[in-house]
Amino acid sequence: MKRRSGTDWLGRLPRCRVRGRVARLWYCLAAFVAVWVFLCTGMVHAQQPKPKEYEVKAAYLYNFGRFVRWPADIPAAQDNSFPICVLGQDPFGPTLDSTLIGERLAGKPVVVRRISRAQDVGDCRIMFISSTEENHLKQILGALEKTLVLTVSDMPDFSRRGGMIQFVLEGGKVRFEINLASAEAARLIVSAELLKVAATVRKNGQPGD
Repeated sequence: MKRRSGTDWLGRLPRCRVRGRVARLWYCLAAFVAVWVFLCTGMVHAQQPKPKEYEVKAAYLYNFGRFVRWPADIPAAQDNSFPICVLGQDPFGPTLDSTLIGERLAGKPVVVRRISRAQDVGDCRIMFISSTEENHLKQILGALEKTLVLTVSDMPDFSRRGGMIQFVLEGGKVRFEINLASAEAARLIVSAELLKVAATVRKNGQPGD
């Protein structure tokens, strides 16, 4: 089901201060959604530079962790952290680490891990699959089928092929599609707030009505 694109989130931002780099980037992304107003607590500096594409995507990864719920019986990470992993060649560089440093999800410190095989998923909660792995996507998703991992990528047709969240560019803005059927098959609960701002929500592998 196609959703309407948001307003220009950079040019029309109200003046307010948002604590933390991730929160500031996320506010820029979702300022037009009233339900997320609580992300804003004060004044945002005028003349703030436009976030780069992978800064925006890093902020999204963090907030997916806030608006997706994992089953209560999911095993805790050995180091009691909330791991966000990157599979394949990392397009973020140091941006992901610098964006997520000091952040917490589900009351646990967020850690970034980089892995080279899906079989090394371990206790990852969110996995960004690099576009360098496109030729192996079927095998990767098959290896992750029995896990409770939220899969995210920006490779073409990722959500159509069974991935859970796919980044897309619309009018120069980073947005995302959600394959709700894939997320539900992994027992993940996607919040209504996240579904509202998705560019597309797919059900049973097809665009929702």
